[in-house]
Amino acid sequence: MDFKNLPTISFLIPTLNAASVLGSCLKSIVSQNYPQKKIEIIIADGGSTDGTLKIAKKYGAKIYQNVLKTGEAGKAVALKKAKNELVSLVDSDNALPSKDWLQRMVEPFADPEIIGSEPWEYTYRRGDGFIDRYCALMGMNDPLCYFLGNYDRKNILSGKWTGLSLPQKDRGDWLKILLKPGPLPTIGANGTILRREILVKSDLIGDYLFDIDILAQLASKRAIKFAKVKTGIIHLYCGSDIKKFIRKQKRRIKDYLFYQKSGVRHYPWQSQNKTGLLKFILSCITIIPLIFQSLKGFYKKSDLAWFFHPLACWITLYIYSVCTIQSFFKRETLSRQNWGQ
Repeated sequence: MDFKNLPTISFLIPTLNAASVLGSCLKSIVSQNYPQKKIEIIIADGGSTDGTLKIAKKYGAKIYQNVLKTGEAGKAVALKKAKNELVSLVDSDNALPSKDWLQRMVEPFADPEIIGSEPWEYTYRRGDGFIDRYCALMGMNDPLCYFLGNYDRKNILSGKWTGLSLPQKDRGDWLKILLKPGPLPTIGANGTILRREILVKSDLIGDYLFDIDILAQLASKRAIKFAKVKTGIIHLYCGSDIKKFIRKQKRRIKDYLFYQKSGVRHYPWQSQNKTGLLKFILSCITIIPLIFQSLKGFYKKSDLAWFFHPLACWITLYIYSVCTIQSFFKRETLSRQNWGQ
């Protein structure tokens, strides 16, 4: 590997009371087999009152204030401060699974057609909490995406990194994907790397950077080339905390509905698989398909975490239904008061 020709990269990390996970994230970045002078870590903090900022300073991160507090606002703040060739959207609850992760992730950028790269799976670890293991096995944090087919990480049940039919070429260590107008995978978070110049010239970033909206907006104008790298990323999503899973599902749908009605969300959820949505609802009502999927998953990869699947689907259906109905009467985001990872 010729370190001299490796691109410079800025890690954009929004935080809000993330002391429980941030250390693992930043340690994995500074431990990369990559020239440290070519890496900058930018923290956009929403007003942490725990040890988040102390940890950030320990690892030499540049810290900026995020007055709007949300993760999407923090990513926009961090992007506006970034100066390097590439930017990586890494959350505070992510960690890079190997020391060669960054080298592998930037390899596709030698192809000038590639505008971004993303790991093709979540790293599965037996020692993680059962919800984190379930999400890694499913390749998603939202089980609805399995039924819609728009997931973007390898799923044990299907054996694919997405349920959508996309033109792709195998380049050995990565896949070259063609993204064009129409249904798209939820690409953009948890380790996605993009050319900074593309984002700056696209004029897509205002007060918020909605990660899965970026490629949807770019692909709506013209076909683009993207890389799915055959590596993973660790996502410490909820551990084994069901209450945290409920809170994060509520945040996901409340924020989406609020910003969609405000006209600043662009991912084409409305054009998604209506049949898949119906299957999700019927599966939750009848229960049997969910149990079958749990058993199928357990057969393919033995882990009791699979049996969280029915509960995850029921929680998701209930929260999404209630929040959607409430949005017709009151439009609001989920409060970040006392928020923490």
